[in-house]
Order: sequence, then structure tokens, then C-alpha cells
Amino acid sequence: MLDLQFFSSIHAQLGIMTWPLTLLSALTLMLIVERLLFMALNTKTHSKSLQKQIYTLSLTNDEELDHYVEIHQHEKSTLSQGLCMLISHRQFTKTLREEAVSIWLQKKRRQFTSGLKLLNIIGVLSPLIGLLGTVLGLIEMFKGLSATQGGISPAELADGLGLAMSTTAAGLLIALPAIASSQVFTLWADRTLTKIEYVLNHFNLHLAGVSFDESEMCRAKTTQCAPCANPVVSCPNVQDGAA
Repeated sequence: MLDLQFFSSIHAQLGIMTWPLTLLSALTLMLIVERLLFMALNTKTHSKSLQKQIYTLSLTNDEELDHYVEIHQHEKSTLSQGLCMLISHRQFTKTLREEAVSIWLQKKRRQFTSGLKLLNIIGVLSPLIGLLGTVLGLIEMFKGLSATQGGISPAELADGLGLAMSTTAAGLLIALPAIASSQVFTLWADRTLTKIEYVLNHFNLHLAGVSFDESEMCRAKTTQCAPCANPVVSCPNVQDGAA
């Protein structure tokens, strides 16, 4: 009973645009809730803990590497899946592994940005549908006013304009959260995938035998440049080739 009264009151305010705007609002709500749940499950990449685990593995011990993949390949962590994919393709060349990572990241990007284009479309369409409802409402209002005999009170005119403007307001109320949430989810997806790509690229170098451990590089610079006051800054003597 309450639902019927609620929809009848909405229909009285929005007119023929009730169902299109209601459908867009429900679709927007479902997409936002789904993306929020996805973001909550994939926000933490656990990059530091995973890096500590993989860098303790022996790259020459195939049994240890295969055992790691067997244990972690079914984890929900996106980064963990990517690392297992790289380890499984460790026999390939560095270039082929980079291509595999690129294709895999494209697939994950589609998952991370799923539904965001639809939110943008809703954000564009809903104000236009609301404006269309306003124009149609104004047309009906002026038709009614033209058929009215006698004077027209300001209250009647304001009441008709208020009802006509309701659809535009409803369209804007749908568009604002749709566009805002789409932008926020896009920024989150870009940031998360960039972090994952960074770790995967560095581990790919590690598989190729390239050392990039910053702590080891700092210790090496400190050893080569002992007289320097600040070991982080490169030593002029080392750059010039002097001992």
C-alpha cells in the first residue's frame, strides 16, 4: 500500500518520465553498490608482504617455484595472481613475459572499470530525459492555460511550473552521483593497477636476473663512496672515475 502511494506521488510529480527516471536511478544505485563491493575486495594489494615472499624464493629451484604457484594461484588478490602468472611463464624471455603482463593487465582493467562507461552514459542521459520531461510538462501547462477562461492566478502558474521543473531536478539528482562515482572509481582503478604493474615489472626484471633492490644499491654506493658525508648523493670521485 505504501509502495503504491509512493509511486503514485512520484508519478504525479514526474508525469510520463516517471518510469525512465526510476529505471535510471535503480540502475545507477545497483552499479554503485556493485563497484563499492568490488573496490572493498580489491583495495588492498598486499604488495609489501607479497614482495617479501617472492624475493625469498630461489629462482633456480623449480620445485619451490611451482609449489608457490600451486598454493597462491587461486587467491583473490589481483597482485598474487599476476605474480603466479609471471612465475608460471619464467621460462619465457623477458620480452614475452612483458607482453603476457600487458595482456593480463588489460583483462584486469576491464574488470576494474566494468560498468563505469554505463554510469557515464546514465550521467549524460538522465539530465536530458529530465529536461525533456520539463519541456513536455510546460507544453501541457500552456495548453491548459490557453483553454482556461478568465484570469490566471500566480499560484496556478507557479504550481504548473513547479511540476514541470521536477523532472529536470530528478534528472540532475541521478546524474550527479553517477558521474561522480564513475570518476572516483576510475581514479581508484588507475591507482591500484599502476601499483600492481609496478610490482610485476620489477619482479619480471628479477626473473631476468636484473637487481633493483634499492637498499642493496644504497649499500653499494656507501661502500664505493666512503669519504662522502651523504651516502645517498653520488660521489663526485666515483663519477670522475677516481678511487
